[in-house]
Amino acid sequence: MPKILITDDAAFMRMMLKDILTQGGYEIVGEAANGVEACDLYKQLKPDLVTMDITMPQMDGITALKEIMKEDPDAKVVMCSAMGQQAMVIEAIQSGAKDFIVKPFQAQRVLEAVKKLL
Repeated sequence: MPKILITDDAAFMRMMLKDILTQGGYEIVGEAANGVEACDLYKQLKPDLVTMDITMPQMDGITALKEIMKEDPDAKVVMCSAMGQQAMVIEAIQSGAKDFIVKPFQAQRVLEAVKKLL
């Protein structure tokens, strides 16, 4: 069962993603509330995929993405963005993100993005 690390500073967003992914047959191995936690947990847990919020305190998702890609160039990271963050999404894709999903999450889109990468 593929292992996923969820990163979002909003607990209810993490919960929503966790529900969608668990029902889709994935195992959630960790949850991070900011980029610093995401980088630490990535090293510890070696998940198959990371969902990464863009806007977070302490370390934003793009900085965290770059750190994770340095650590593991094959990392599979899917960015989660709010509407109107196109420029940041483009930067994230150029920095190595494999896909992005837009909030509010649609279960089908989330599962499509994840399935495509795993």
